[in-house]
Amino acid sequence: MNQNTAKTVLILGANSDVAKQCILQYVEKGFAVIAASRSTDSLKDFVLKNNLSTKVSVLYFDAIDFDYHKNFYDILSIKPHIVVYAAGFLVENEKALSDFRSTQHMMQVNYMGGVSILNIIATDQSNKNLERIIGLSSLSGVRGRKSNFVYGSTKAAFTTYLAGLRQELARRNITVNVLVSGYINTKINAGLELNKNLLMEPDYVAKHIVSAGNSFTIVPNFKWKLINFILKILPESLVAKLP
Repeated sequence: MNQNTAKTVLILGANSDVAKQCILQYVEKGFAVIAASRSTDSLKDFVLKNNLSTKVSVLYFDAIDFDYHKNFYDILSIKPHIVVYAAGFLVENEKALSDFRSTQHMMQVNYMGGVSILNIIATDQSNKNLERIIGLSSLSGVRGRKSNFVYGSTKAAFTTYLAGLRQELARRNITVNVLVSGYINTKINAGLELNKNLLMEPDYVAKHIVSAGNSFTIVPNFKWKLINFILKILPESLVAKLP
């Protein structure tokens, strides 16, 4: 892959449905992409199927292998202009309350892994390429609700981290964004009973990531913008009545 003339995007957790759509859209915009995931075979198949071999390289990345993160970053032949942290793991609340190993894994993928690798990337002041970091969060992290508060807490923590990172990197003119999304029609949500009228498609969500501007929070779809606003202003007594 020739990255000499193109800006480079590093997508961490690149095997998700949204991340794969980001790969397609970044390439369409002329970026070179480093797609990193534990599922390298699946990613390689995706790259071949879409004739992207000259524009996308695939690397192994494990979000919870914290000790390896520094080495992973150091061996990148070209340091990224844009970084997207898309790794995610979901355990339904009932299981999260009774099975701490699953809960711990969710915490590690959704929050700790992001903090680990993004700290390494953000503190590398020798990388003059870096322009933007985008983290994928969720409306589940806006307010604690009884149906998903364990998962939501990992997303709330990640959003708070990104907000502080944005302030830290502003002096270097590096933009940090958080995508706060509602229901997406992806494999992570397969089997869940979700309102079909509120489901967004991965390519639609990816479009908002790839076109990220200066605002910190990106909320795709006007319906979810309204829900996000309402969640923030609802009194606790009403939030408690939500599922």
